[in-house]
Amino acid sequence: MEKFLSVPVTGAGTQLIPCSDVKFVEIGDAGGPASNPTTATTIYYGDAQTLTLTHAAVAANSVEFRTFIQDSLAKVLKLEWTEPSLDIVPKFAVSAIAYA
Repeated sequence: MEKFLSVPVTGAGTQLIPCSDVKFVEIGDAGGPASNPTTATTIYYGDAQTLTLTHAAVAANSVEFRTFIQDSLAKVLKLEWTEPSLDIVPKFAVSAIAYA
């Protein structure tokens, strides 16, 4: 069964982030870690798709938001099959989610 993180997005309600086949989470947008390292975090999937979260600025070289997402992914994957999603509220507000 597919699992999801349910994330509030400023001005867009709550959106779902798929949690299956995640390969890694990286600071910065899909352009690489040097691209927007304080306001973007990207989830990379096995099918070469990416999901980029744009969020409020974190301190330079901070792994806090990435760690929160990684910990949340691990937590939702441990839930029973009857619980397909986990509501999370990041410390840093998410303003956009882009799936490519």
